[in-house]
Amino acid sequence: MERPPRMGSSLFPAPFQDLVDLFRRLPGIGTKTATRLAFHLLQSSESERQELASAVSTLKERLLPCSECRNIVASPPPESPEVPRCAICLDPARDSTILIVVEDIQTLYSIEKSGEFRGRYHVLEGRLSPLEGIAPEMLRVRELLQRLENPDIREVVLATSPTTDGEATALYLSRLVKPLGIRVSRIAFGIPVGLELEYVDEVTLIRAVEGRHPF
Repeated sequence: MERPPRMGSSLFPAPFQDLVDLFRRLPGIGTKTATRLAFHLLQSSESERQELASAVSTLKERLLPCSECRNIVASPPPESPEVPRCAICLDPARDSTILIVVEDIQTLYSIEKSGEFRGRYHVLEGRLSPLEGIAPEMLRVRELLQRLENPDIREVVLATSPTTDGEATALYLSRLVKPLGIRVSRIAFGIPVGLELEYVDEVTLIRAVEGRHPF
């Protein structure tokens, strides 16, 4: 029996393969998972596909950075004069004397999910990387120093990743913060060097937050 011809470099029609290739660009998504997701969408209803497409296409316009910590927050109505702040920053039960500095929002939510940290956050939106041309002025360092003008803050916890760039970022920040008379600590790590924080399990994160040390 003659086998059907391959369609280009794929067994799938071009529109389907295009969708698989788009899914494969997402972190942690391999070919198998991408193909399964594409088949799921193919078999879903038109309304489900439209709902997903709308959520993706309007994501950026429906979210804003928190004006205080740079976490994500839902955009307020256009007529609202309020500057958006996230639920963490608005929570009066949080310890406002401790600030934990993270590289990105993913790390913020990883630490928050552990339930062990009850202070406040500051998202740098990156880390120093000379090889990639990322300098201090490209991060939210100035905003961090402005927040540290608050006399209530007594400790800054540096929770950048244990990579070369993450360590360099922590060292740079410690040199800026220590002269302000604020205690600087470094999150403890029981994980291999080079692993991104967002991929660490909850137990390890709990131990890391609990075991922070002076830096």
